[in-house]
Order: sequence, then structure tokens, then C-alpha cells
Amino acid sequence: LPHVMDQLQSKWKSFVSAEPFDYTFLDAEFDAQYRSEQRLGSIFSIFATLSIFIACLGLFGLSAFMAERRKKEIGVRKVLGASVQNVVALLSKDFLKLTLVAAIIAFPVAWYFMNKWLEDFAYRINIGWTIFLIAGLSILIITLVTISFQAISAAVANPVKSLRTE
Repeated sequence: LPHVMDQLQSKWKSFVSAEPFDYTFLDAEFDAQYRSEQRLGSIFSIFATLSIFIACLGLFGLSAFMAERRKKEIGVRKVLGASVQNVVALLSKDFLKLTLVAAIIAFPVAWYFMNKWLEDFAYRINIGWTIFLIAGLSILIITLVTISFQAISAAVANPVKSLRTE
């Protein structure tokens, strides 16, 4: 490569001696062109991870509050024969409904803004439904993992402790 560059520089000087030989490589130009997009992607990834972490903390606290608030109901259900799976499903159902509503609202908004952002590119990709399916399943899994600790601990608790004052 240095040999070729020397030849190009000598040819340049033979044709245009007044102008300096200035060159750039195409891959460096492409990297410079998309550097801001890469920086934006890195910043977005950091804030998305932070947002998911904060949301999980909120879900964990809310599930602890709901389990504590429904402690007597869970105790009565267990005395009447409810299994651990029934109690976990009872506590998880409300959170899964809220997650589903949030996804139904968020996915069209995300699709709209992603399409607006992609309009600025010369070569665009189409946003398929699979990205939203993967995101939805990820949201459900994160929600279930976050609330399962509180739901399972409430389900395996001794019902005598929760019904002692009744």
C-alpha cells in the first residue's frame, strides 16, 4: 500500500503541482459518517439498561407491597387448598396485564419513531414484527423473573402467621 501511495503522489504532482496530494480511505469516511449514530447507539444502550434496572426495582417493590397487602387473602386461599402455582398466578396476573397494556401502547409508538429515524438514511431497512415479538417476550420474562421472588415467597409462607390475628 505505501508503494501504491507513492506512485499516486508522483502522478498527482506531475498533473497538478500546485495542489497538495490529500487523500482519505473510503472505510475511514464511512466510519466518520456513522460515528454519531454509533455514539447515539452506545448512549441509548446505557440509558435503556439503566431504565430496565430502575423499572425492575419498581416492580420488585410493588410486588412486595401487593404480596404484603394480600397476605390474609393468600393465607385463606392456602387454607382452602390453593397450590403454590395458584397463588403465584394470582399475584402475577395483575402485573402481566399491566405489562401487556404497556406493550400495546409502546410498540406502535416505537415503530413510528424508528421509521422516522430511518428515513434519514439512504439505504433503509424495514422494521419487521419479529423485533417487537422478541421485545415483548423479553418484557414478559423480565417481569416474571422480577415479581416471582415475592410471589413465591408469599405462596410458600405459613398461612398460620398471616391468619393469627383473625
